Amino acid sequence: MKMQKIKYFLYIVAITFIAAACKISYSFTGASISPDVKTYSVYDFTDRIRQNPTLSDYVAEQLKDKFTRQTGLDYANDGGDLEFEGSIVGYDVKPISVQSNDEASENRLTVRIKVTFTNNKDSEQDFDTEFSAYADFSSDNNISDVEDELVEEIVKQIVDDIFNKSVANW
Repeated sequence: MKMQKIKYFLYIVAITFIAAACKISYSFTGASISPDVKTYSVYDFTDRIRQNPTLSDYVAEQLKDKFTRQTGLDYANDGGDLEFEGSIVGYDVKPISVQSNDEASENRLTVRIKVTFTNNKDSEQDFDTEFSAYADFSSDNNISDVEDELVEEIVKQIVDDIFNKSVANW
């Protein structure tokens, strides 16, 4: 009987140690961030295209907002556990649908952003990737009339893609 109690006690201790050693991070955002990652940094995005002077700042701010809202990480001005930097490398408006009179009926704004991600806790997760997204608009509209709305839609998609690639492991 005493031996059975000792086995039972050792079984409970072993289960306790195993459970304590396992750390699982759950998130409703799809992010799976290691528990030892505490901070993130977003450095200035350079603007190589010079067609939308506020775009690089807007991308950096949207990326910060996404991580602040959807993770428990703290923002660090420099040297975060996760680091993001990049540049705007493309900003193109092209016709996508041509009518019978050789005029465009729809145009497409495409934005391309090159991002370098550094995970200072797990370098195997680092990447240097170009992300792009687009939005279509009627050729009846001047790009300057719809640009802000299109850029907001495009940047949201790109920021979601950056977030998913860096912390959602998709």
